[in-house]
Amino acid sequence: MAVGVFDLFSVGIGPSSSHTVGPMRAAAVFAGELKDAGVLGSVASLRVDLYGSLAATGRGHGTMTATLLGLEGYHPELILPDEVEARLAAIAETGVLNLAGASGEGVELDYAVEDMVLHPLTVLPRHTNGMKFAVSDAGGNVLREATFFSVGGGFIVREGEENAAQQELEESKKELPLPFRTAAELLGRCQSKGLGISDIMFINERASRSEEEIREGLLHIWSVMEACVETSLKREGVLPGGLRVRRRAPDWLERLLKEDKDRNDPKYWQEWVNLIALAVNEENASGGRVVTAPTNGAAGIIPAVLYYALNYAPGMDKASQQDRDDVVVKFLLTAGAVGVLYKEQASISGAEVGCQGEVGSASSMAAAGLAEVMGGTPGQVENAAEIAMEHNLGLTCDPIGGLVQIPCIERNAIAAAKAINAAKMALWGDGTHRVSLDEVIVTMRETGKDMSDKYKETAMGGLAVNVVEC
Repeated sequence: MAVGVFDLFSVGIGPSSSHTVGPMRAAAVFAGELKDAGVLGSVASLRVDLYGSLAATGRGHGTMTATLLGLEGYHPELILPDEVEARLAAIAETGVLNLAGASGEGVELDYAVEDMVLHPLTVLPRHTNGMKFAVSDAGGNVLREATFFSVGGGFIVREGEENAAQQELEESKKELPLPFRTAAELLGRCQSKGLGISDIMFINERASRSEEEIREGLLHIWSVMEACVETSLKREGVLPGGLRVRRRAPDWLERLLKEDKDRNDPKYWQEWVNLIALAVNEENASGGRVVTAPTNGAAGIIPAVLYYALNYAPGMDKASQQDRDDVVVKFLLTAGAVGVLYKEQASISGAEVGCQGEVGSASSMAAAGLAEVMGGTPGQVENAAEIAMEHNLGLTCDPIGGLVQIPCIERNAIAAAKAINAAKMALWGDGTHRVSLDEVIVTMRETGKDMSDKYKETAMGGLAVNVVEC
């Protein structure tokens, strides 16, 4: 299907969309196919091979445990953090995996994290995030096998179906009333129809959902983002994983409430934006429930900038709840439209193009959303997105210890402020500018291709090797 706003914004668990959500989704698909094919009763053994970045940084990203949960039949959109902890504890204690058993019917196998085969130096041709599944019967005969790639943002592609998937994508786009692949095409749609970018995205979403479903779905996405912040602000102590990174969000909230008692002093806008971004990514680092936006590693940027829009944009202090809901819907539709451009023309996978594909694309999407709800023209919105990405070009992905903590958490706060500044700069112009968003997206893609693999989520370069973990 054509990439839509609900593909780019999906509910999942932390800490990584490509290393946690994608593998869980792929494993759940494989387990479901075993059940549907009626071969579960014959399964005697299971083999899982992880390749490239999934193997190199999988332990810090929760790849292995997420894969186990997916093999049990759990999906990232539905599983709750309490279920995650309960099932992982049971598997660790018993060493028994309930293959395809989340819905009540499964096969118990002796299998644990330690049984997965890791190939950190082997990159499969399609993508650096590769994983293979195979099940055999008691005689050692392979019953079924499949290879998947986690290509960023929780999206997965099956080996051998890449061309078919691309063809299906192109065919589904023909069914859209106002399809677009580039920013130039999107702006052309806006000009010919006299509509804003959020309007174009809304019309396309109506090809598969009712207006009520779109609105309710987007407001639900925002409610999950808000709940993520609220949960994080109640947690104290240090983040899991061994780096002993202290949670800052609760202390920052306490200080802010003392200094900005009414929560409406404009001089504190950046402190609140920083807080929201940090809170979301601290929760993500804890394996909590977050919204992939468009990835988990960049999950704090859009909530932080949307918070700014709802609390500091002109007129919002007197806005009704209906008006606030309208802002949420408009913001997310616009951000989603820009996200489509990155997904179609480049990549949102840190393992493929570096953090410019994650934090950079999220910052660009957020800048566009803010510019739209602050009254920007399509040209100004496109300019905002371009400015934000232009100043994230070349951003590397080198998390220390393979954990989505350093530099990831602070990087979200910095990128959120950058998105706000990009929107403000664009709104002070008339929409005309020298470098187009399309040119920047192509540059990002080419920069990612040229970037050394050491700096693309492999834990082989940058901060990951130059900072002592303990």
